Amino acid sequence: MTADVKRLAGRVALVTGASRGIGAAVARRFAQEGAKLVLVARTVGGLEEADDAARAAGSKATLVPLDLRDFDAIDRLGASLYERFGRLDILVGNAAMLSSLSPVHHVTPKDWQQTIDLNLTANWRLIRSLDPLLRQSPAGRAIFVTADVGSLPKPFWGAYAASKAGLESLVRMYAAEIAPTSTLRVNLIDPGRVGTALRARAYPGEKREALPAPESVTEAFVRLAEVSCNEQGSLVTIE
Repeated sequence: MTADVKRLAGRVALVTGASRGIGAAVARRFAQEGAKLVLVARTVGGLEEADDAARAAGSKATLVPLDLRDFDAIDRLGASLYERFGRLDILVGNAAMLSSLSPVHHVTPKDWQQTIDLNLTANWRLIRSLDPLLRQSPAGRAIFVTADVGSLPKPFWGAYAASKAGLESLVRMYAAEIAPTSTLRVNLIDPGRVGTALRARAYPGEKREALPAPESVTEAFVRLAEVSCNEQGSLVTIE
């Protein structure tokens, strides 16, 4: 394959948490690979920066300022995308939050609910809203971002770990259910240690510049988003 071949040319890709970190890096890489972008995040300024990066790469982006905990808005998003594109080729469920790290019995109801709502329930609502659009694609691909604490729980990560464990179970169930009847492929990525704001919140004494940059993990996303991808229900771990 030559360097000028765009591996996602013409494919419509929605990325959540697209204003910074891994989401922004994936959006930039997808733009470079020729995808038409739908970028979802709460931060308008960050979305505008992501749009600038997409344009610099010769792509176009539709910006969607949205708090994914507004579940009714996710339903409206699906209808809007159908009217505009008629399909969705790629979904990247990346948005997540980390509340305060504390013993399970000290987690506040507010922190628990916000974490579960964004990291788990919002992804279920995205599946519920966007599955019909992904099935309209001849090669729909859905990719969800998890973390090692989903399967290897660490003390004090209670709400976050529970949300990621639930996400992994949900995504694998979805993949198993659609496998016999659909060309849609659904997988998980654990990007590992990456220099992001979420990582900095968990490890405030760590030097971010010593960690891999978000751009370093984007190849795995492109591979799972390609038409040629045949993986189903896999968890791809980046070392």
